[in-house]
Amino acid sequence: MLGTERSTLSELAKMTAASQAERTVLEEEFNWLLKEEVHAVLKQLQDILKEASRRFSMPSPGLEGQLKQENFILGSSTMDQVKGVLTLQGEALTQADINIKVAKSSQVMHFAFRDDKQWKLQQIQDARNHVNQALQLLSSRDESYHFKTGAEVNKLMDAVMLQLTRARNRLTTPASMTLPELAASGLMKMFTPPMPGDVMVNFYINLSKLCLTVYQLHVLQPNTTKNFKSAGSSVLHNPGAMFEYNNTKFEVSHVHKVECVVPWLNDTLVFFTISLQLCQQLKDKCVLRQR
Repeated sequence: MLGTERSTLSELAKMTAASQAERTVLEEEFNWLLKEEVHAVLKQLQDILKEASRRFSMPSPGLEGQLKQENFILGSSTMDQVKGVLTLQGEALTQADINIKVAKSSQVMHFAFRDDKQWKLQQIQDARNHVNQALQLLSSRDESYHFKTGAEVNKLMDAVMLQLTRARNRLTTPASMTLPELAASGLMKMFTPPMPGDVMVNFYINLSKLCLTVYQLHVLQPNTTKNFKSAGSSVLHNPGAMFEYNNTKFEVSHVHKVECVVPWLNDTLVFFTISLQLCQQLKDKCVLRQR
């Protein structure tokens, strides 16, 4: 009986020693994760996001201090009512050359940005700002900084992921606007000759595409407005949408949407996806090791 107890105690002692040794190994692994692997991932994230940030402000070859200008041809495989060429320089549309075929008469109207005007694409500007904020968060923890807990790493990753998610969302989710907001937009005052009162345009980013929407309108006569219902806010309004502007009621008669792919926007979306995956993987490792 005594021998059995001694044997059991000996087994328990061995198990305790093994468990302690395993715990020590796990602690050493976790400390290595906090000291070495976290900083390796932070460096990788910084490199990727610096490349993403660079895409927003590509320099012009041979012209120091100037951003590269890129021309994009707007097109649609299903219609030729709207054609155009847009010039993008960083976050700004510096020129827009647009031909619109009027639905009723087939007359072609031509509009271009005035020489003294350019249109800031707020989505691109906001996305770039969020990328730069993520970079600032990462650079605030250089290689000399020692993370003490997995929770501290996770807190940093959550903050970085928030900025990257916001950057991605700005490019994937265009802002909704009401038709009166669009009519009052400064964009309507950008063109020469001036846009007529029965045409409105809107530019926006959707994923890696630069989009132009053209609305052709007709005025609703006072005796036809008894069923008038003002349309709400939307990225893209449909024919039949009604609104009131400057005491005049309008209805959208035709909507034309054309777009072009901006390759470097696609690059930035890929960089965001890779960076978010790296952040999540590091978070998962911290949770697993800390357990």
